[in-house]
Amino acid sequence: MTTETVRVGNCSGFYGDRFTAMREMLEGGELDVLTGDYLAELTMLILGRDRARDPSTGYAKTFLAQLKDGLRLALDRGVRIVANAGGVNPAGLVTALRELGAGARIALVRGDELGPGRHAYLGAFGIARALEAGADVVVTGRVTDASLVIGAGIARFGWDRGDLDALAGATVAGHVLECGTQATGGNYAFFTEIADPLHPGFPIAELRADGSSVITKHPGTGGAVTVGTVTAQLVYEVSDARYPGPDVTTRLDTVSLRQSGPDRVEITGVRGEPPPPDLKVGRTAPGGYRNAMTLVLTGLDIEAKAELFRRQFEATGPAGVEWTLARLDRPDAPTQQQASALLTVVARGPDEKAVGRAFSNVAVELALGSYPGFFATTPPGGAHPYGVFTAEYVPQAAHEVVLDDGTVETIEPPAVTLPLEPRYGPDDAEWSGPTAPRPLGTVAGARSGDKGGDATIGLWVRDEDSYPWLATLICEETIRELLPEAGPHPVRITRLPNLRAVNVVIEGLLSAGVAYDARFDPQAKGLGEWLRSRVVEVPLREDA
Repeated sequence: MTTETVRVGNCSGFYGDRFTAMREMLEGGELDVLTGDYLAELTMLILGRDRARDPSTGYAKTFLAQLKDGLRLALDRGVRIVANAGGVNPAGLVTALRELGAGARIALVRGDELGPGRHAYLGAFGIARALEAGADVVVTGRVTDASLVIGAGIARFGWDRGDLDALAGATVAGHVLECGTQATGGNYAFFTEIADPLHPGFPIAELRADGSSVITKHPGTGGAVTVGTVTAQLVYEVSDARYPGPDVTTRLDTVSLRQSGPDRVEITGVRGEPPPPDLKVGRTAPGGYRNAMTLVLTGLDIEAKAELFRRQFEATGPAGVEWTLARLDRPDAPTQQQASALLTVVARGPDEKAVGRAFSNVAVELALGSYPGFFATTPPGGAHPYGVFTAEYVPQAAHEVVLDDGTVETIEPPAVTLPLEPRYGPDDAEWSGPTAPRPLGTVAGARSGDKGGDATIGLWVRDEDSYPWLATLICEETIRELLPEAGPHPVRITRLPNLRAVNVVIEGLLSAGVAYDARFDPQAKGLGEWLRSRVVEVPLREDA
């Protein structure tokens, strides 16, 4: 196996991540390429609003500020920067970067914008061409998150579209890096086992010519890189064992992980298939206006208090509101807060006035004539716009890279594609043995999130003996029992024995996506931890 590597780091997992991370990564140790992921579905909506107010904006302003501080350092150290911080106006970001006057060679990947609010998830070959042409900074709009890392691998090792296994291996490395410190102990189910969790370092992939890699971090930084932390990120926000991208479909059921040293996890064995013939397109659009109020119900007769307020409100308030009663109260509580439940009412509609003060005034006018102990958690206010995310698909097509000298090169789409078929893994696990009722999370880790309107949960265990138990336990029936909010929504289960993991997708749980704000946890970030808290029959270990 070749020992040549390209050392690719990450300094941002989202728009708003740790501002000092770019300098930390540049100063902390050796790097060849530093990537930053700034885009998410909600971010695209936010940046779209920015550009509507000021056509010169629409990009991640924090990235520009980070480069004001760090670009000279990156140039001096020979570290190339690749980021999707261009958002909905990557050309505008290139203009702003040139005004920094650092003399950097800046390239632009374009072609993702298909119309207002519609952006295709582009691949990595445009990024690679920019790096091959000598770009110091590569700016993109909407590309797949992993493409930032894949492009660095293509540029270093000369992969072509037929090198599917190498592209798939780089995809896995990119997926691990894309959310920053989530790969180094951040948001980790077993966080109490991390020796230094306060300030986790950002991850690095030492990517090899065959697509295999080692995930690590700079020496002396906090957090940890273990098979567990890497697994947690690998099963995050995926749909099934086939992980599609514009350049390759990656088989997650072929990934092999090994702890190869302190804070070093080796990824090998990844297989790739031709990409699907269609590109995913994210469509973000204004959905209307939203308003909400949360009322506190304290002490006795919680249900009756909620019913009284609801009847009073609906008698004069807007139609079609949504109600949620969170029974956080407990009997004979030692504090007032512990004696209280929360009643939330939400209104949505196209008319800002109807769901604005006209909505909140109804609740205010009931303040002295409703249930005893009436008060709200926040003062009444006006309505706020919300967005709707939908996924569309268009045939793979060419896009462009604009080099520093203005030369425009066309990046052709893949000539060989393969229609995507879901792969849910083997359903033949068997397990038996003594058990005891305990929270699921005493044995299994989880990480959850959103894919459009779907909620995803990746569950895994840390030893081979526990996997058959997990694989037999987690099924559609169990998920509906443990997570009653799954209700009528379709549930899909994927088993990944190579990762000792099971993936769960609850379709439509998040309605029209995070910007729609459909539930208490609109991105399903805590859904996995709720599942871990549920009591199930867990295996009794011999050493217990």
